[in-house]
Amino acid sequence: MSILIPKTNERTELQKRIEAELVEKAKKRAEGGDSELPDGVTDSAYIKDTKQTTSLAWVWLLIGIAAVVALVWLVVATS
Repeated sequence: MSILIPKTNERTELQKRIEAELVEKAKKRAEGGDSELPDGVTDSAYIKDTKQTTSLAWVWLLIGIAAVVALVWLVVATS
């Protein structure tokens, strides 16, 4: 079963309006008027009150690896 659409069928008013809005938005973006890209200043608020990784990060990495190895050893030893 299929729908037959004649080739003389033109776009609807909604399609024409959506196309016009998209073209206008693309023109504004090309001109730099309506930029939706992050500016790096106001969008970086999530970084506030965070710390940079210290030089002891490798110690935590080793502790994590040792914990995983110990867990695997316990599972294998009890099997």
